[in-house]
Amino acid sequence: MPNADSLLRSHAAERRRLHVQAEVWEPAGRALLDLLPAPPAARAVDVGCGAAGWLPLLDEWVGDGGRVIGSDVDDGMLAAAGVFVDQRGFERVDLAHDDLFASRLPAAGFDLVHARFQLSALGRTSEQMRAYRRLVKPGGVIVLEDPDPSTWTFEPSAPAAGRLIEAIVAGFAARGGAFDAGLRGAELLASVGITGKVRRTVLALPPEHPYLRLPLQFAQSLRPELIELLGEAALAELIAGVNDELASPRRVGRTFTLVQSYGRAPA
Repeated sequence: MPNADSLLRSHAAERRRLHVQAEVWEPAGRALLDLLPAPPAARAVDVGCGAAGWLPLLDEWVGDGGRVIGSDVDDGMLAAAGVFVDQRGFERVDLAHDDLFASRLPAAGFDLVHARFQLSALGRTSEQMRAYRRLVKPGGVIVLEDPDPSTWTFEPSAPAAGRLIEAIVAGFAARGGAFDAGLRGAELLASVGITGKVRRTVLALPPEHPYLRLPLQFAQSLRPELIELLGEAALAELIAGVNDELASPRRVGRTFTLVQSYGRAPA
């Protein structure tokens, strides 16, 4: 199973992207966790944690006596996460090689199950939801974070970047995922008997913010699918146009909408 939080797991550039991603969305995660007080000796799992994920937030959330597991199927990402955990001094975090679709993590073992960008990249939504439902304790919380691309825009207008974003959405679909999976989060929670709530966050990106270049990073990781969709020459021309647009020191942007769907399993 490829990890859904990354489409180029073995590359140093992808690990850097994941750290930027974790920093960009950390305030949204912290705001949500403020609404979900942890029980004593809490246990949490970050499914597909990648190089950082929610590990800092969950280490803080579980508090003294609690434990966090960061799971990932990619050993390279787990090694990067191990360095990150050591550098930050997280003493409540353990890392585990685990395949979500054949998980060896304990059933009903976690007060909080977090999954970011798993539905959007992996698809197989019914299987994923059954897996998350299996992991969460009675009364525990499942948190799904997935995108809605409708707000992903630039100012001044960047037509090439807009076309590339449209191709990226199609590329995710070609891989079996759905880049707009955030729109279905509450519905998917309901499919496993959990009443969901939804929070939405869009961020304004200032000039030269590294997250402005996210379309180009996805274009690299989705290259085979985009070549199939556009042709190699057209893709190269489009990427060159996006590079030119994003080189402007005046360019600002808005992210896709991060949709956080969450709900508590029946006790």
